Amino acid sequence: MRFTKMEGLGNDYVYVNCFREKVYDPEILARLVSDRHRGIGGDGLILIGPSARADFNMDIYNADGSRAEMCGNGIRCLGKYVYDHGMTEKTEFTVETQAGIKRLRCILQDGRVVAVCVDMGRPDIGAAVEMAVLPDETVDFVRVSMGNPHAVVWVDDIYVCQMETLGPEMEVHPMFPNRTNVEFVQIVDEDHMRMRVWERGSGETFACGTGACAAVAAGIAAGRTRDSVKVSLLGGTLDIDYDRQNETMYMTGPAREVFEGWTDIY
Repeated sequence: MRFTKMEGLGNDYVYVNCFREKVYDPEILARLVSDRHRGIGGDGLILIGPSARADFNMDIYNADGSRAEMCGNGIRCLGKYVYDHGMTEKTEFTVETQAGIKRLRCILQDGRVVAVCVDMGRPDIGAAVEMAVLPDETVDFVRVSMGNPHAVVWVDDIYVCQMETLGPEMEVHPMFPNRTNVEFVQIVDEDHMRMRVWERGSGETFACGTGACAAVAAGIAAGRTRDSVKVSLLGGTLDIDYDRQNETMYMTGPAREVFEGWTDIY
């Protein structure tokens, strides 16, 4: 099986072009290829295929084999893959996901994609504050859906927020029947926030595009940020912009191909 390893701000995935490869058990394959010791290594598996409703289809599987509705860093890398590999000549195109159809705009340098802007859709924000009762404490959070579930937790310092304990406990809390992604967010000022993320099915990752959008949406709703915010993650910075007229979030960030290869692991 041929594959391509790609990353966006350190959020890395193994990509398989299903226009030319067949994958029969993606849940099993995702666990095998994501293993950083015995596999290729990554936060999950992304399958690129045809769509009857959009230019391309994206199927995402987390490192534990579970299905994901959407991945912001993953879809940017998909945009780079299909353009740089000659699968489209368009710099603006659509991708079908489990969270709906997303519109992408590729940003080129010397004929290659270096960054991608994605229309991430309308955020769905829950109550202003909810409380999750955990074994050792109660955590306040804001529930946000970007087509996938998020719990945004405001903290004073992302490096002393006990994420390694609170993240996995909140991920599987009964308040989230399908589990959840958890963002620990520090407001620097109205235009800048810092964030660490515990991703559902993958654990802590270097970045999460949908999580960054969820955090900014929660910040805007609480009156804590403006409509354009730089989100600093462990892997780098994303630019998140909210279009009030259309009530949609835009995410802009880099995408990089790491290497290509062939494996018989599957």
